[in-house]
Amino acid sequence: MTYIHERDDWPDLTWRNDALTELLAAVRHRQGRLLGHMEALGFPLREEAVLQALTEDVLKSSEIEGEVLDREQVRSSIARRLGMEVAGLVEADRDVEGVVDMMLDATQRCFEPLTAERLFAWHAALFPTGRSGLTRITVGGWRKGEDGPMQVVSGPIGRERVHYEAPDAKRLDDEMARFLDWFETTTIDPVLKAGVAHFWFVTIHPFDDGNGRIARAIADLALARAEGTPQRFYSMSAQIRAERNAYYDMLEHAQKGDIDITPWLTWFLSCLDRAFDGAETILASVMRKARFWEGVSGQHLNERQRKVINRLLDGFDGKLTNAKWAAIAKTSSDTALRDLSDLVQRGILVKDEAGGRSTSYSLVDIFPPVGPG
Repeated sequence: MTYIHERDDWPDLTWRNDALTELLAAVRHRQGRLLGHMEALGFPLREEAVLQALTEDVLKSSEIEGEVLDREQVRSSIARRLGMEVAGLVEADRDVEGVVDMMLDATQRCFEPLTAERLFAWHAALFPTGRSGLTRITVGGWRKGEDGPMQVVSGPIGRERVHYEAPDAKRLDDEMARFLDWFETTTIDPVLKAGVAHFWFVTIHPFDDGNGRIARAIADLALARAEGTPQRFYSMSAQIRAERNAYYDMLEHAQKGDIDITPWLTWFLSCLDRAFDGAETILASVMRKARFWEGVSGQHLNERQRKVINRLLDGFDGKLTNAKWAAIAKTSSDTALRDLSDLVQRGILVKDEAGGRSTSYSLVDIFPPVGPG
């Protein structure tokens, strides 16, 4: 098997502009419309949309690699770093803080140069203990290759399937120097650059672990530059997560192909176009939340009630029960029941029809979601 990085013409990646022009123009048009619509929102709504988009980006980029982070910890970590006044913030674990640090550095400092030292800092943030699981890895530096070739494999032990083998560790200084120089000097369309950079970096695979997450952070950085703003209103990683199988298939196909990566870029641009649909979902959620609080503005709700209602409005996993209310609000079961009963009497919550050992509650949809139009 010959991989793309073993070809004599690597890394002079090429693509057919005629096959991408129409798709790129359509993506750019939607990108511009989205930014214009978001800029027309008031500051609080725009801030909430950014918080939701960044939260999704961090969560989904980690999920692609099989790591599930706590949503409230991610949201709280982002809000604190951006100086947002958000009720009900919780403490975040060290691994959550590290991923958030990397993603915010990529997007909020998108116009600063991408350097080896910056990538090392991202990598160190992802692996603060110096380990990937139980395995000690090289952190804040290119992989050493001491354990043999860097391979992407799947399947049970003894019947592994090798999907890809990365360049030898001895090549990494030169490979990464060439990539970083290209990233800061190329004059191609910056949206197209995001797709090329994502593929190029993950093909080099310069770290022992975390290459996928860092490749997606690099793409986010390039997209932020393309839009001229560090504010994020959609999550490319969330769409890649939804299409994870196709994502890996496209990467493997391109890494085993020739120097023409038109099929990969076609998929990347199409995936980005579909990611914009997620921005409309985020906007509808933000608008619904705003309309809800406007609708109950004349009612006095205590801080516990406001905190849990916001959790429901932000998307709550599972059913809301007395026990979950007590855990979220950090209060007793009796106090939780009083809070819940009060909201049911006001017509803000309703008891779910399904019976069982534990009564559950749902938010009454008296303020239905509205579209961005």
